[in-house]
Amino acid sequence: MAPKEIKLETAPFDPRFPNTNQTLYCYQSYIDFHRCEKVKGQGAEVCAYFKKCYTAMCPNAWVEKWDGQRETGNFAGRI
Repeated sequence: MAPKEIKLETAPFDPRFPNTNQTLYCYQSYIDFHRCEKVKGQGAEVCAYFKKCYTAMCPNAWVEKWDGQRETGNFAGRI
């Protein structure tokens, strides 16, 4: 049995962040994903793009921290 081929992808180029530190791209994608889910509903396919971006760009520790802050109501971003 041949091993299954894995396709690796990363976040695509975003013209809003051309020559900047990618931290803002990470943070904005995280916020955009949660705003999208708030509007379209949890698990909406159109929101998958933003999730792909923030999971590729953001360190896991940041995402875990932000998730915890959202659960406790302390998240600084406007979602």
